[in-house]
Amino acid sequence: MLASSLFARLVAVLAVVLAAGAGLLLVAAWASARHAADEAYDRLLVGAALQIAETIASDGREITVDPPFSAFETLGLSPRDRIFYKVVDPADRLLTGDADLAVPVDRARLAAGPVLLDAEHRGQAVRAVVAGRYVPDATKAGFAAVVVAQTREARRALARGLTAEASLMVLAMSALALGAVAVAVRAALRPLGAIEGVLAARGPNDLQPLGLAAPREIHLLVASIDHFMGRLSGHVAVMKRFIADAAHQIRTPLTALAAQLDLLSSETDEGRRRDQIARLRERTAELGHLTNQLLNHAMVIHRARSASFDPVDVAGLARRTLIDAVQAAGSREIDIGYEGPDGALTIPGDAIALREALANLIHNALKHGAPGRLTVRLGRERDRVVLAVEDDGPGIPAGDWARVREPFQAAAGGGIGSGLGLSIAAEVAAAHGGELRFESHSERGFCVVLSLPDGAPA
Repeated sequence: MLASSLFARLVAVLAVVLAAGAGLLLVAAWASARHAADEAYDRLLVGAALQIAETIASDGREITVDPPFSAFETLGLSPRDRIFYKVVDPADRLLTGDADLAVPVDRARLAAGPVLLDAEHRGQAVRAVVAGRYVPDATKAGFAAVVVAQTREARRALARGLTAEASLMVLAMSALALGAVAVAVRAALRPLGAIEGVLAARGPNDLQPLGLAAPREIHLLVASIDHFMGRLSGHVAVMKRFIADAAHQIRTPLTALAAQLDLLSSETDEGRRRDQIARLRERTAELGHLTNQLLNHAMVIHRARSASFDPVDVAGLARRTLIDAVQAAGSREIDIGYEGPDGALTIPGDAIALREALANLIHNALKHGAPGRLTVRLGRERDRVVLAVEDDGPGIPAGDWARVREPFQAAAGGGIGSGLGLSIAAEVAAAHGGELRFESHSERGFCVVLSLPDGAPA
């Protein structure tokens, strides 16, 4: 099942972010609009109250006030709002206006200037201002107070208008930003499309690196694809080599078997038929051994590239492998021995591959060397573990030591064989960060050595 496209997911996430930002901006716009409306109408209220306060006068006996019409003219532009006012003398006697306008007057604050406050009058919320005028020559000197109140409908209408205009701008900018984001995301994802195009245009056997100049953000992706293709190319090359080698090596014994079967079918002499049947059995056994070694070789190559390393007791592994190999000696009188620690000797490695390598070395020694003695030795040399198979046979000529490490390269004079045993051991040693080497001792015989690091391989 296909997941949603990366483009759609990125645009959706960014759209949610933009929507959240637009929502916050709208809330801020509403708050700012209310503040602006309150500030504008508060100035009108203060101006009206100060105009009325300017008309307060006293002749020493009586305080008079004559509110000018202009004080209410601007406030009265909103037909849905109502205006209330009153003027009281320093003794709180009503001079003019609405006697029931219950807005508190704090004369202690009037000296600092007009006081703005929210109140309620006749069941309606109002915004009120209290302004004072000091009357020194009245019967009771002090501040006369002017109270002007206005309902809030004009303020709300102004706030809604300002919010609507700001909202249109925010929504328009959000839409433009979302479009720009979509274009930017599409452009940013274009290198991924280029990778897709390069891969789609390639043939099934083209495993070369992509060779694309990728942005820093997807450079790791391109490098990972190149690394994967390199590993895949290596696996394919190994597979092709194995198939070619197996086909070449199996073809010869199969041809020989077919030829001997033809001879056997036309043979009438009973003695010669028995000899040919014996040769058929021998050829069949050789073919079975070759097939097993080919499969083991393929297994070792695969495990060298994929198997993880775990702690392996090579001492126990060597003893068990040697015990199993005693049966391969058959009825031959041969001295088989083990020299090494009785306890565990542990290194990180692949137990299956190490066992296969040692089994091949022992098999080679029994088949092509060891007329009377075979010894498996285990010990340490500096920071390495040494696993050696020694026999009293003639060994491999020094001139062949490099060649016999390659697949299907049997030693000269070594008899019939597949030439895979030493190659398997060499590849196992290399996979463990070690080496396969040969030692020839005239007094003790010939020795094949697996030298392995006792820590994790490099």
